[in-house]
Amino acid sequence: MVKIASKKQLTLIMTLDKKNEKVLLGMKKRGFGCNKWNGFGGKVEKGETIEEGARRELMEEAMIVADDMTKVAMNMFSFENDPVGLEVHIYLTTSYKGTPTETEEMRPEWFAYNDIPFDKMWKDDEQWFPLLLKGQLFIGQFHFSEDQENILGQHIEYVDTLPNEFDLNKQYI
Repeated sequence: MVKIASKKQLTLIMTLDKKNEKVLLGMKKRGFGCNKWNGFGGKVEKGETIEEGARRELMEEAMIVADDMTKVAMNMFSFENDPVGLEVHIYLTTSYKGTPTETEEMRPEWFAYNDIPFDKMWKDDEQWFPLLLKGQLFIGQFHFSEDQENILGQHIEYVDTLPNEFDLNKQYI
């Protein structure tokens, strides 16, 4: 396993329609994660809070504005032969303004909870996504192969409150 020496902060926003038991995912059309279904999110820009970055990314990628956003998880991703970890702050929204619209980066589509396309998503999603749907707060750590296709190690910890950032001294894998 690679010791994470530094990290980049990223965001991920999951949009749920709880009444109809559906989640809005986007097919990534370019860049990191291309051709995978995922929530909406990305880099936090200089001068932004993590939540501001999440809101901006949701608007840029799906053309919707979250009315409510709750931080529900944090995942740390690492990759073979790369000492830089990706600290992903995961938010949940159930109310928004606008109509999900395709952009240059993402093609949004609603999926029933029992029809989430895990075979076309990141390998770790199937491990933590059910926790998100149950409302369980958690911190996850996933270590991937260099080709980003296989999970080499993982750890998920249930928590009552989420920290502001991942403690690099608490690497479990």
